[in-house]
Amino acid sequence: MTETVANAPKAKSETADFLQFLVKLAIFFFILRSFIISPFNIPSESMQPRLVVGDYLLVSKWSYGYSRYSLPFNLPLIPGRILAGQPERGDVVVFKAPPTASADYIKRVIGLPGDTIEMRDGTVWLNGKPVQKQRVADFRIPVSPNTRCYDRSFEVPLSDGTAVCSYPRFRETLPNGKSYYVLDLIDAPRDTTEAIIVPQGHMFLMGDNRDNSLDSRFPAVEGQGIGIVPQDHLVGRALVTVFSTDGSASWFLPWTWITAARWDRIGEGF
Repeated sequence: MTETVANAPKAKSETADFLQFLVKLAIFFFILRSFIISPFNIPSESMQPRLVVGDYLLVSKWSYGYSRYSLPFNLPLIPGRILAGQPERGDVVVFKAPPTASADYIKRVIGLPGDTIEMRDGTVWLNGKPVQKQRVADFRIPVSPNTRCYDRSFEVPLSDGTAVCSYPRFRETLPNGKSYYVLDLIDAPRDTTEAIIVPQGHMFLMGDNRDNSLDSRFPAVEGQGIGIVPQDHLVGRALVTVFSTDGSASWFLPWTWITAARWDRIGEGF
């Protein structure tokens, strides 16, 4: 009995120390994810070919300043936007998507405040001039649990019995010299749009997969488009792809974690 009573304060102290450790750890990760860097995964094909389903990337939180949208659950702890910085054309950004600002989206910045943007037959026109668009080799990605072709007409069988999705790919180059690849799959209604002037404090964003992206070409309606996005909705700038999987791995078969990894995509910067 005496020994038990003597050990009680020590046990209580260890429990308190452990709880303090958990609190400090939670605070550390809150600060890390809110103000420094945060991981994101890609659930859709709207940013192909740069990002594909199964990619995991890191996003810098300091690049464009901070607002409530920088915080988990949009906690209203930051009034307005502090340390604000404007993105550059061509940046790949994560943001809270209008109209509800409840979900994280990722798109590429095409237009900034004062820019006039329109589409003509699949070509972006920026401030009255066409953005350079050059046809290059097709983008090919193996069919997998994480990848299904946009249409069966894009599926190409290989000699080993597997198949790839083969898409028309183009290199787009903005006036500031930023160059990247885009996909142009079909003649779609939004290949041609009316000219739009980007308001102050906003951005015109587009997915690199031009015929499979609900972006600023579409009005801000839940599940149908995002409209012109306020810069206050910015979460951060994409930095680097840190992992990618084709979705074929099983938690119960550890060796499949290696075979499912797309090793050639890991380490790609933006």
